[in-house]
Amino acid sequence: MVSYRYTAWGEGSGAPAHSPQDLMDELSEHLLSQGDVESALRQLMQKGMKNKPGSGLQEMLQQLRQKRQETLDKNDLSSVVKDLQEKLQDVLQTEKRGINQRMDSARQRMTQAQQEAAEASADAAAHDQQEAGDTASKAASAQDRAEQAERRAAEAEQQYDFMQAMAQEKQEFLNQLPNDMGQQVSALQQYDFMDPGAQQKFEELMQELREQMQQQMQQQMGQGGESSDQSQQRSLQDMLNDLNQMLQQRQQGGSTDQQWQDFQRQMQQGGGGQGQSMEDFMQAMQQQARMMQNLLESLQGEQRQQMEDLLNAMMQEMGLQEGMSELQQALNDMFPQERPQRFNFRGDEHLDINEAMDLMRQLSELEDLERQLRRAQYGDGLEDIDLEAMRKLLGDESAEALELLKTLAKELEDAGYLRKNGDKLELTPQGMRKIGQKALKDIFDRLKEGRMGRHESDRRGVGIDRIDETKTYEFGDPFYLDLHRTVRNALYRNGEGTPISLAPEDFEVYKTELQTECTTVLMLDLSWSMARRGSFYAAKKVILALHNLIKTQFPRDSIYIVGFSTYARELKAEQLPYITWDQAEPYTNMQQGFIISQKLLSRHKQGTKQILMITDGEPTAHIERGQIFLGYPPSPRTITETLREVHHCTKDNVLINVFMLDRSYYLREFVDQLTRINRGRAFYTSPDTLGQYVMVDYLRNKRSRIA
Repeated sequence: MVSYRYTAWGEGSGAPAHSPQDLMDELSEHLLSQGDVESALRQLMQKGMKNKPGSGLQEMLQQLRQKRQETLDKNDLSSVVKDLQEKLQDVLQTEKRGINQRMDSARQRMTQAQQEAAEASADAAAHDQQEAGDTASKAASAQDRAEQAERRAAEAEQQYDFMQAMAQEKQEFLNQLPNDMGQQVSALQQYDFMDPGAQQKFEELMQELREQMQQQMQQQMGQGGESSDQSQQRSLQDMLNDLNQMLQQRQQGGSTDQQWQDFQRQMQQGGGGQGQSMEDFMQAMQQQARMMQNLLESLQGEQRQQMEDLLNAMMQEMGLQEGMSELQQALNDMFPQERPQRFNFRGDEHLDINEAMDLMRQLSELEDLERQLRRAQYGDGLEDIDLEAMRKLLGDESAEALELLKTLAKELEDAGYLRKNGDKLELTPQGMRKIGQKALKDIFDRLKEGRMGRHESDRRGVGIDRIDETKTYEFGDPFYLDLHRTVRNALYRNGEGTPISLAPEDFEVYKTELQTECTTVLMLDLSWSMARRGSFYAAKKVILALHNLIKTQFPRDSIYIVGFSTYARELKAEQLPYITWDQAEPYTNMQQGFIISQKLLSRHKQGTKQILMITDGEPTAHIERGQIFLGYPPSPRTITETLREVHHCTKDNVLINVFMLDRSYYLREFVDQLTRINRGRAFYTSPDTLGQYVMVDYLRNKRSRIA
């Protein structure tokens, strides 16, 4: 039995995470609010895709900051110094214990020798006092033993005195050691340990420091490998000398090409890379030095000084101090170093120097990537964002999201939604249609099922469309005969056989939809208050959606758009995605809007004529004898002149429906007068429900019926 497993398209199928249609849907939201393609693209890049968290620059920045904070909250940078201090303190304590143990051993040997000498002397004296029966040889033997014991006791006393003097000297030296680790290390390197265990611990500590220092030096100089023997140390010294000579020659204006090639070969032998320019190599070294400076800057004051002195002591011990100082000065001249950055670590996880430097490298990479993302937020440098750094620091998903952002405009161009016009991007007709479709879909999705439909009419309008449903023929119906159903009805009635006899009740015809022809002017308030109150975005979306609905579902209808603020003007369909409120025009000139609307509607001699006006304010401007009159609160003259145009519309059988996004006293008073004159309707709505009101009202006013 063969079984099949179905998964969502795009999961392991090689399909792109987002189609151009999805991208255009996302872009349309931002384009409606921003008003131009470039700004909308920047906004989309910042916000990212709605169904893909972390795909925008803002969220990427937040992830970087969170990762940095997690690193700081996890690790304890001070443990680098504390660990070294503890190891060094352990060396000193071991040495002091060893000194005391050596003194105790010497004291015990001296005491034992003195006791043995006393016993031998007593034994010799006893033989001298014995009776004549004792032999002279036994007495002489006892005396010899006493003398030998006294010599051993004297030697033990001398050794103890010497040990005591040496121990006192060692203890004074150890007690007088400075608190600074660097000075302690330098002093202990010249110190002759009394305790072998302490000497071994100190040598292990020094070896560990050398290895860590050499590893950092190798990384800074681009040299691979982890060898820390003397040959490797000499190699570092040689490379330092070569670099300093090259930089000195470069500063004097001489050519360094051959020297740089030789240096690269030497670097390759040491396991380093090849192919860098000298400037790139030097800049990488400066960045490495900056990480060390960041590490020191992030330590507390005393710890910083201790660490700095220790590093200098180790560089001096390795013979690299002079060469590194010269090199660092040359690097500072080439690339002025930024001020070291301080990181506030608050964790408890212990670190050694190499682990701390790795963290500094990671934090530096986070800082660099964050800087690149911030530049990209302002529309510059998106191509300069390091994709591999993004993948390394935030993972594959963020890297893929960044790739999508980088190719966003090109994908939309290739799909035919955008095109270049000089240096600017603009919508194609296909892109404009897509935005209208998206706006229409968003509004229809919010309408309750069954609420939308074509309103029946008592009058037959122009335009007859056949639909797929059928009905029994009645006198007066258009004779769109469904022959198949008609013959089948006759066969059901009469049974099989020919000829087939048809009766009037057998005839079945297609239903027809009789629609009115409608011309609509959409009057959109562009005054500043629409943006200030947050209404403009919703109004613009409704205008786009209604325009798309009429053009696609009711092609016989005509639609015009008129925008009004201090002045009114006709807006073309291709301008719709780009229209925005008039920031410098706070007034509302409905009168001029009605005048322009009447002129547009007068081009059509039949069918329904209507004006749908969306506004959030009362009329505060009008034109009289060619002059503009402005006033707030509305002057009676402005109200009168505006209502005069409402009378003209009413005489021309133009219906005016008003969608109000505010409930102020002046607006209610004005709209009440308007509806009494024109007998249109007024809708008090909000930006969230505006689309539903407009769509349902328009569809109902189509006044169509089923025949």
